[in-house]
Amino acid sequence: RSQAMGDESIADKQRDENALSGVLMTLFAVIENYPDLKASSHFLDLQQQLVAIEDDIQHARRYFNGTVRDYNTSVQMFPSNLVARIFGFQSTQFFELENLADRELPRVEINTNS
Repeated sequence: RSQAMGDESIADKQRDENALSGVLMTLFAVIENYPDLKASSHFLDLQQQLVAIEDDIQHARRYFNGTVRDYNTSVQMFPSNLVARIFGFQSTQFFELENLADRELPRVEINTNS
């Protein structure tokens, strides 16, 4: 996560965010094999925090993409495109997930019947 925060380019951020999503999915898959851990109150708290963090990340992605959309529109439309051309402003790319399944929040299921 800290590596993604330090990235300069959108492509690098996308790569690191996708890697983080993959690690979280693997973590949840491993935890399924440990019923005592799944029933722990600390683990339940961790799961709630992860869901909240994923919500915040999803909100930030939507905000970023909305801002990029507005910026790209300004760069391409008259008369602001004249100023953009003079100062070298160019359209930028949206933040997109490589895997469409990553758009969904991770499903956290706790089976307390052991």
